[in-house]
Amino acid sequence: MRLNVEFVSPHEGGRRFTEDFRVRLADTYADGTLRLDAAARFLQDIATDDWDDTKIGDEDTWVVRRTAMRVADGGSWPRYKDHLTLETWCGGYGAAWAERRTNFYFEGQLQIEAISLWVPIDSRGVPQRLRQSFFDVFGEALNGRKISGKVPTPQLVPGSTRQPWPLRHADLDIVGHVNNAAIWQAITEVVDGPVSEVAVMHHGPVEAGHIVELAHTPGHVWLIVDGEPRVSCLYFA
Repeated sequence: MRLNVEFVSPHEGGRRFTEDFRVRLADTYADGTLRLDAAARFLQDIATDDWDDTKIGDEDTWVVRRTAMRVADGGSWPRYKDHLTLETWCGGYGAAWAERRTNFYFEGQLQIEAISLWVPIDSRGVPQRLRQSFFDVFGEALNGRKISGKVPTPQLVPGSTRQPWPLRHADLDIVGHVNNAAIWQAITEVVDGPVSEVAVMHHGPVEAGHIVELAHTPGHVWLIVDGEPRVSCLYFA
């Protein structure tokens, strides 16, 4: 594994949530394989549905700081019309962040593994400590596994190719940021087709009114605002 993340297995007996998805036309590259941004949207949707199913409530809004995906041993990227089953659980926690693991299955075979670092924020955008209600629901699944909430500082590679990446109204979500799945759409402008491993890290907000540049070199992508990388991506073919 070339990404510096650990894809832990679920703890026996802890909470797991499953949901079915079908790969549609709007989810695929021209060759019919599932696009990265569609996979990110599936991750976002099952995380939301799992949270809603807990009935914990909506005191905080969760935002993602890092997401990594890889093709499982013997797996491959799903294709158009595939009926997928996604299974998600919490794999670790810190003072004000939590890790969510998700697996993609096709016909019972593990295809894609994903891991995301999420942070709860209040209405002002300030990170909040995990509430007791979170541990009441996910505590057994966490199995006492503590993780770091640190996201590495991005390093721009000199001589990278740069191009404008205009924002659209459709890119914005309810907290006024460019939605995580829309961020991954920018990645697909550069990463054409399936990859074996990929990680996207959020270092700062990308918001309405920002003038955004898309920079890239082989294996790396950045979204830059005011000369600073707000998003970085590392991928392997």
